[in-house]
Amino acid sequence: MSGFRQSFAWWSFTAGREVDGPQFLGQMVEAGAQGVEMLPEVLWPVARDLGLSLVTLTGHQPLEIGFNDRAHHLALQATVRESIAKAAAGGVEKVIVFSGNREGRSDEAGLAATIEGLTPLTKVAEDAGVMLLLELLNSKVDHPDQQCDHTAWGAQVVSAVNSPALRLLYDAYHMQLMEGDLLRTIRANLPLIGHVHTGGAPGRRDLDDRQEINWPAVAGLLRHLEYDAWVGHEFIPRDDPAAALRQAIGHFRTPDA
Repeated sequence: MSGFRQSFAWWSFTAGREVDGPQFLGQMVEAGAQGVEMLPEVLWPVARDLGLSLVTLTGHQPLEIGFNDRAHHLALQATVRESIAKAAAGGVEKVIVFSGNREGRSDEAGLAATIEGLTPLTKVAEDAGVMLLLELLNSKVDHPDQQCDHTAWGAQVVSAVNSPALRLLYDAYHMQLMEGDLLRTIRANLPLIGHVHTGGAPGRRDLDDRQEINWPAVAGLLRHLEYDAWVGHEFIPRDDPAAALRQAIGHFRTPDA
């Protein structure tokens, strides 16, 4: 039986809202969250006191500049090392990294540079007990020109680096926009996936009947394949965030829970 747990992304659930941080985190716990992602550091102690796991932090910004450009390797590696150290010290499990924009690079050239840039960091991450996640993003709507915009490209990076400290962040919202075929793709690449994100497609809204992804089927496949990492809900609720999170968690909860 799958042992995956469920988290929510702070940025998306608070987008456009003024919230009281501790109170909001408490509401998310009541809605069923077991972890929180990309949480401002000032709120880390509050989350821990509420029993929330600190799941991810963003390893470097802006997302347009990434490891596919060798000119940025030294600066990015220094920044990600700092992020790994911060994560390890604060009890955050995973650090998210990005390919960066193509800017005319071929897939082959970007792939080689990304592998070269990330490989030295995996030993640092492994020693710290932190996992690096290479996120799959759509270049169609939200992140124009991003190079890691198809599962096959990201999978080649993770396979070539060949470290347990680097896995894919499979964002089903992004990949539905770029390639669809979610169930077959997840099944084929599950050993390379270290984290899953949700979001209604199109629009990155609630996991409801106004979007096109069959979330119960995705959840069922993950349970069947005994996926044991996190499912993180990264969408912008239309209305009440707690109600939207409760609904999303319901799609992924085991039938007898």
